[in-house]
Amino acid sequence: MAAEGDVELDLEAEENCTGKPVEKPRKHDSGAADLERVTDYAEEKEISSSDLQTAMSVIGDRRSREQKAKQEREKELAKVIIKKEDVELIMSELEIPRIVAERSLREHMGNVVEALIALTN
Repeated sequence: MAAEGDVELDLEAEENCTGKPVEKPRKHDSGAADLERVTDYAEEKEISSSDLQTAMSVIGDRRSREQKAKQEREKELAKVIIKKEDVELIMSELEIPRIVAERSLREHMGNVVEALIALTN
């Protein structure tokens, strides 16, 4: 059997005999080629400005509708009459801030039991 030093000498001998260095097998070249094909495809594909404008307008419209619905919901909740005692009861029992207690009461139309159940679940 040959020792490690012998193997290195054999490689050097091969380099010297042919005049060219011996090429090592390339294990990862196929991955590089695949990556190159993917990047070439992505570079060729272009996004048209009209498609981009259409997408942006759809997103903008959706956001404006969501904001409008949220504002309408807040107006409806502001109309709900809640008792100060109910807010203080929820605050003291659950140890939560006033804003959270008021919001829960308004969402449940002033019903303390439903508000407490919703906050504990």
